[in-house]
Amino acid sequence: MVTLIGMLILAVVLPTWAGITYVGMVRARRENGGLPPAPRPKRTPAKKAAWLAVLAYLLGGALHLYGLSYMPFLQPEDACWFKAGLMREPDSSSALPVSLVCAGEEIVPVWVNPGLLVLAVTAVGATGASVVFAVRNRRRR
Repeated sequence: MVTLIGMLILAVVLPTWAGITYVGMVRARRENGGLPPAPRPKRTPAKKAAWLAVLAYLLGGALHLYGLSYMPFLQPEDACWFKAGLMREPDSSSALPVSLVCAGEEIVPVWVNPGLLVLAVTAVGATGASVVFAVRNRRRR
């Protein structure tokens, strides 16, 4: 147990403390005029579009995982039991579009598939816009 605590201190606490100390020293030196101020990153349209694409991809992945939580994986009858209260096999299920039908009723919320479509279109459009903006910016230079 003592060895574990020692390893924890060596692996986590000391590097964290050293990093915090280093950042504090750099900030103090900047404030006293020893270093120029840190450059601010440029907010170009290409970067904005790229960040929007990353956000749309992440949200789309999270929404798809949420939709897949309705799918029957190991025991199909349990999917209908836990989601609809029916102890029976699902009539049909698919991962894209996300669908689980039990006793003729769709169990997956109606907003999941349109949300996936909107996020997919946004992600692809923002990725394309980011590439176009980056190429235009490079040609101007």
